Formats: sequence, structure tokens, C-alpha cells
Amino acid sequence: MTETNRTAPGEGLKGNYVTSGQDFNRDTNYIEDRILNSPDAQWPVEPGRYHLVAARACPWANRTLIVRRLLGLEDVISVGMPGPTHDVNSWTFDLDEGGVDPVLGYERIQQAYFARFPDYPRGITVPAMVDIPSGGVVTNDYAQMTLDFSSEWKEYHRAGAPDLYPEHLRAEMDPLIKYIFTEVNNGVYRCGFAGSQDAYDKAFVRLFNALDTLEARLETRRFLMGEEITEVDVRLFTTLARFDAVYYSHFKCNRQRLADFPNLWAYARDLFQTPGFGDTIDFAQIKAHYYVVHTDINPTQIVPTGPDLSGWLTPHGRDERFGGSPFGDGTAPAAPRPHDTVDPTHTAAAWADREPEIRTDFV
Repeated sequence: MTETNRTAPGEGLKGNYVTSGQDFNRDTNYIEDRILNSPDAQWPVEPGRYHLVAARACPWANRTLIVRRLLGLEDVISVGMPGPTHDVNSWTFDLDEGGVDPVLGYERIQQAYFARFPDYPRGITVPAMVDIPSGGVVTNDYAQMTLDFSSEWKEYHRAGAPDLYPEHLRAEMDPLIKYIFTEVNNGVYRCGFAGSQDAYDKAFVRLFNALDTLEARLETRRFLMGEEITEVDVRLFTTLARFDAVYYSHFKCNRQRLADFPNLWAYARDLFQTPGFGDTIDFAQIKAHYYVVHTDINPTQIVPTGPDLSGWLTPHGRDERFGGSPFGDGTAPAAPRPHDTVDPTHTAAAWADREPEIRTDFV
């Protein structure tokens, strides 16, 4: 996602995110091409043709990884995962052997943008869908991308896949999706990249007013739309998963922790423990990204050791309280493929198993 200075929190230029004296304003102009289930489309749905580039560290890209897995699209849409940090040009495939994406043969996602638009003027963002035959980017419109996974790729969904964007709920879902984006997903960035005290103060109030509103909504229902998961849960979850680990301290969103909201915290743990959600979360990459890349607000690039993340695995009780099932009459996805599996040392389980280090050498 790009900003006014062509930088992108999670996706753009390194170290230049704050404009002194100004509110944070996100540039929301993307490549709006779509991959459609029509043989006459410029970009028709075609198994094996497209490569999803999605860094685990990025909340916007994380959504695509969750939806791809929930719907069982692993066999028809391949995935490339850049590392958690990037340089001034773009994200790089530094986690792959030789630093090259094995499908595209690229060292950085910038090459896919330039393959289609040699003078591409905006931020080089993830997630991005890349046409494998041409090597060019098709779209980086993250907001539409997951909706199209649900609708245009329906023929290739796994048996038992959830309906994440049911038609009968869209009139209620669409305004809620917009609210979650403006007030929460983007709200934490509005705090973190505020260029003045006044801008920060206003952003802080807006963010926590929204979290209070969602806290109240989740008092009476297991998930945001009722008894089953939908697209709106995916969109909120990726921000909540990063809240205590990063946003509370790094972005100064510190009125209270996520763990201090009874309903939001239990709801977030409910999702985290649902296959397809928490098993896409790489806490080490998330922390490395924010604390290393945003040098204008963390010039030392020191990544904090804490907080303790093992609480994500504690019982949430929302199944007993509300009933229902995340997948309704469907089924959970299978375990992640080896390529899609998070490094076990980067998970909440690793925190639960970690022995505290007690040092005496400086006493």
C-alpha cells in the first residue's frame, strides 16, 4: 500500500514514512486490473498461471495468505514470499535459495512491476499477483484481491471451504470492511506515522474509539458477522495479530494492549487458534520488518525482545459462550504445505516453550 511520498508501510521505500507537521495520508491508487472467471477477460482465471507475492511481515499481504489457504487455492495459485525487510527499491526474495524466487527468477518484486510498466511511478507494494508467462505484475489491489479469490476462483475452492463473502451479508459487510480499514487497519499507521502531536492525538482517539466499538460488537457474537468466519474477520485479524507485538509500542498505540480488551482479545485468540489464521503468523518477521525498516521512527533499528506472545495459545472460551463453528457446515483446511509453513522458532508456541534467560555476568 502506497503513501503520498511513494512509501508504503509494509511495502514501500525504506526509512521515509513521516511528513513533519502533517497527518499521515495513504495513497490508495493501485493497479486495478482483475483476474476474472471469463475466457474473454484480459486476465482470465487459469490454474498455475499466476504467482502471488506476499511477505509474511505485511498485514495486507497476510490477508491473501490466509484467504488462499482457507479456500484451498494452494494448488492453483503459487506463492512467493520475500523476507521481512527491504531496501529503497523493493522487497527482495532473500529467503529463497540464491536470493531468487524459484518461479519468477527474480531477485526483487520490483522486476515484476517494471516488466509490465518500465516507468512505474508508484510504490512497489505487496501483495501482488504476477502473470508467470510474461513475468509482469497484474494487480496489487489488495482490497479486491481476496474478494476475487472468493468469487472468481470459486470453481477451484477446496471441498468444505467457507463462504467468506456471502451475498446475503454483503450489504452489512461492505460498510464494516470500510470502517475496519479506515479506523483500525489504517488507524494504527495514522498513529505511527503522525507528523505532529495534534495529528497523533486525533489518530489515537479515532483508533481506540473504533476498537471500543468493535469490543462492544463482539460482546454479543462470536465473529464479526455471527457464528462463522467471513472476510471481515480476516481483515481485522491481521491488525490484531500485530497489535501487542508491534503497534502498541512502535506506533505508540498504547492506551491499552489488545490483551486488555476482554472480547477483542478472546476473539483474536479464537481466530489465531483456527487453522489458516495463526499458522500464517511469523512474529519474528513481523517485528523485524517494522523495527528495522521504519528508521525514521526507530533509527537504531533495534528489535525488542518482548513482549511474551505465548498468551495467543491460551483458551478463549468463545466456542462455549456462543456456540457456532468458524467453518459452519464446512471443514478446516489441511495443514500448511512445507513451503507455506512458518519457521517453528517464530511462532507463539516457541514463546510458550522458551526458558527465560537469566544473566548474572553484569551483576
